[in-house]
Amino acid sequence: MLDQVHDYDDSKSLTVTAATSKLVVEGVSKWFRTPRATVHALDNVSMQVSDGEVVCVVGPSGCGKSTLLDIIAGLTKPDAGRVLADGHPVTGPGRQRLVVFQEPSLFPWLDVFGNVMFGLGLCPELSSVERREIAHRYLALVGLEKFERAHVHELSGGMKQRVALARALAPDPQVLLMDEPFGALDAMTREHLYDDIQRIWSDSCKTIVFVTHNMREAACLVDRVLLMSKAPGKIIQGFDIPLPRPRSIYDVELVSHAGRIADSLRGTVGGGVPE
Repeated sequence: MLDQVHDYDDSKSLTVTAATSKLVVEGVSKWFRTPRATVHALDNVSMQVSDGEVVCVVGPSGCGKSTLLDIIAGLTKPDAGRVLADGHPVTGPGRQRLVVFQEPSLFPWLDVFGNVMFGLGLCPELSSVERREIAHRYLALVGLEKFERAHVHELSGGMKQRVALARALAPDPQVLLMDEPFGALDAMTREHLYDDIQRIWSDSCKTIVFVTHNMREAACLVDRVLLMSKAPGKIIQGFDIPLPRPRSIYDVELVSHAGRIADSLRGTVGGGVPE
């Protein structure tokens, strides 16, 4: 099966999809200015993500991938353009769009259960009993029900990332944003988490947008890969991944998809081997 590859121009469809897509990024540009330099990070980026779709953004280092994710999350404001979530402008962070970072960023003074409960503090409509039930459920979902009272320093890197994932999922966000969440993990742990993410998506049909440098990871987890140019970053190509789930990173067709994405990425950086 061949990739469905296309040059990327979502601007023509944004007017039609703004009211129906889960996420719409419309003409977003961003500059970072200091007394010494001005960095043009993003240039007129437009994209749309459907409800329940899993989309990955890839591109050369420094092309603005993480900045784009921060803008979608509401953590950073664009200098031009806008982001719509369920048709409403994103003006700041909110519980409907939660982020899993490369580093788990857990609170060391709380145990595993306390870290997940902290995330549920975003849900004032829940009672204390309901929060505890939800925390138990999501720790079981990521396979950590036996480690609820463990301290953070007692966990492996993979276990810490599972806690971070449970903490982000527990408040039931509409969109899960992940910024290279598996980059610091060993290969075997990553593969287990790929299985977990696919299972969680199958159960919840969450809308997911994530950033990675790993082409096999992208092809394994997503419906669509968006390729960004060198800085200032803009989306220049899209790849549909029409493979059935669950997927294995060792599947021949998946490796073929990943190879074609990697070849296109090499073209954006003028040669070399992508991570």
